[in-house]
Amino acid sequence: MTEKTHDTIFTEVTTLLRQLIATPSFSREEDATAALVATFLEQKGIPAERYGNNIIARSPGFRADRPTWLLNSHHDTVKPAPGYTRNPFSPDVVDDHLYGLGSNDAGASLVALLGAFLYFYGKDPGFNLVFAATAEEEISGAGGISSVLAQLGAIDGALVGEPTGMQLAVAERGLVVIDALAKGRAGHAARNEGESAILNAMADIARLQQGLFDRVSPLLGPVSAKVTVIETDNKAHNVVPDTCRYVIDVRVNELYTLEEAVAILRHELGAELRPRSLRLRSSVIADSHPLVRAGKAMGRSAYGSPTLSDKALLPFPALKIGPGDSARSHTADEYILLSEIREAITLYIELLKQSV
Repeated sequence: MTEKTHDTIFTEVTTLLRQLIATPSFSREEDATAALVATFLEQKGIPAERYGNNIIARSPGFRADRPTWLLNSHHDTVKPAPGYTRNPFSPDVVDDHLYGLGSNDAGASLVALLGAFLYFYGKDPGFNLVFAATAEEEISGAGGISSVLAQLGAIDGALVGEPTGMQLAVAERGLVVIDALAKGRAGHAARNEGESAILNAMADIARLQQGLFDRVSPLLGPVSAKVTVIETDNKAHNVVPDTCRYVIDVRVNELYTLEEAVAILRHELGAELRPRSLRLRSSVIADSHPLVRAGKAMGRSAYGSPTLSDKALLPFPALKIGPGDSARSHTADEYILLSEIREAITLYIELLKQSV
């Protein structure tokens, strides 16, 4: 790749990123940013398929005897965090910093993957490429990547763009959020009557703190089960409550299925448990996969990620890798370094070259 070509791609995709930052794209409200991505592709002479707020493009000359790699990231954002000192929709550049909501998570990954797609478009690299800019990642929504899996075709592996410092997130914890209902018996507090549902909930919480999952992953560590919300319907100070609701945030390593984790909790806890969803499963891509081998050959380190991405929803091997720092995501005055985007384009291209 010549320096001129690299500079041209970098300039084009960072210009797109600034347009994306300037365009609000909260989850389920990404119509305008989907249009920006589709227009960008079409202006390059690249056919863009649109499904809802998801945009798909394919390299020409598909061959069934070659591997097909998916390049995927999202263009939706969370709402601005409290404490912004800048306009979150103003893509300001200060030295090497590009500020703005969604710059780090995951606009930089999206445009860097797009830059790699542009580099290979029209070439004969020995593999097929599908580029997908998808919606609703921040809420794991049904209108995001899940809604276009059938349109992608057969995929042998994916690069999922999220801020990892361009290291290899080969595994992710799964997530199941559980609504728990602890029951008791109402009574008058002054007469020491009834059975407090709060105390029954507290007994469950104490049991959770003892640790109920003994399989520890070398990549993802132990399963985490934390109570994050607790409440009762009772508003009277002198009534012992007969119900207490609490929420358990369970992060599962690859050694447990979500169903198995729920079954263990149901056996060990006294409350009635209702999982909200069993979609967001733990995932791991094998060290032997060509994308992982290529990344390691380039000196990238592999690790297990505690955070979720669309990787959890993909039914084929996926490697999470992208520019930026996960710690910047969802924070006030979010930013990406322009140098990080430039490096990411080069690293994505080299990784794909080494995958065959």
